[in-house]
Amino acid sequence: MNQPLSFIHPQAKIANNVVVEPFVTISKNVEIGQGTWIGSNVCIMEGSRIGENCRIFPGSVIGAIPQDLKFDGENSEAIIGNNTTIRECVTINRGTNYSGKTEIGENCLIMAYSHIAHDCKISNNAIIVNSVQLGGHIEVGEWAIIGGLSAVHQYVKIGKHSMISGGALVRKDVPPYTKAAREPLSFVGINSVGLRRRGFKSEKIIEIQNIYRTIFQSKLNNTQAIDKLEAEFPVSKERDEIIDFIRNSGRGIMKGYINQN
Repeated sequence: MNQPLSFIHPQAKIANNVVVEPFVTISKNVEIGQGTWIGSNVCIMEGSRIGENCRIFPGSVIGAIPQDLKFDGENSEAIIGNNTTIRECVTINRGTNYSGKTEIGENCLIMAYSHIAHDCKISNNAIIVNSVQLGGHIEVGEWAIIGGLSAVHQYVKIGKHSMISGGALVRKDVPPYTKAAREPLSFVGINSVGLRRRGFKSEKIIEIQNIYRTIFQSKLNNTQAIDKLEAEFPVSKERDEIIDFIRNSGRGIMKGYINQN
């Protein structure tokens, strides 16, 4: 771990087998777990908590203060879960008083040039593709994929197992298990390929498809669609997750399918 061409603050807590390449800066009040690799020219700032077996590629900045004018120097954290890979030139800001932390889960892949703002929460196994820009307070569910060059408005929620096309402008919440594309961002189906890869059975995929047909293709408003789902669809974990997501959506969910032909 000794790297004479890097600066490592003596109060940083770094596991013995962490590899630190040249020209890295690690500030005080930083913790880095076993087996992690820190590439050259990475800057890890105060409040960073990096788990085990992570890989952080050159040029990334972890734990910088929020780009939020309300931030007043309060103590906060940027937390990176185990086995997460952060590619070149990614920026991850630490949290504010709102939640106290920006959090990235385990087994995530954050691709090059992406930005994750203050108080975001990225769940396990999510993939953030190249140059995605996440505003503050965004929640990304487990196994979600956000396509490259997408921009996501602050406070948006992106549901688990969803997939957003590249170049998307995400202004509304994206419910779980769906695919989102077009402008304005719209429902274009469920993420059936991703669900099959993760072990969902055909019967369960058909159930989810029928739920979203009711929500997006039945000409019912969201309240009417939820009432229909509760009255006519059998109780299941997936049904209830979808209903709860829509009911608790602060920004409203994306549009239904738009035929532009």
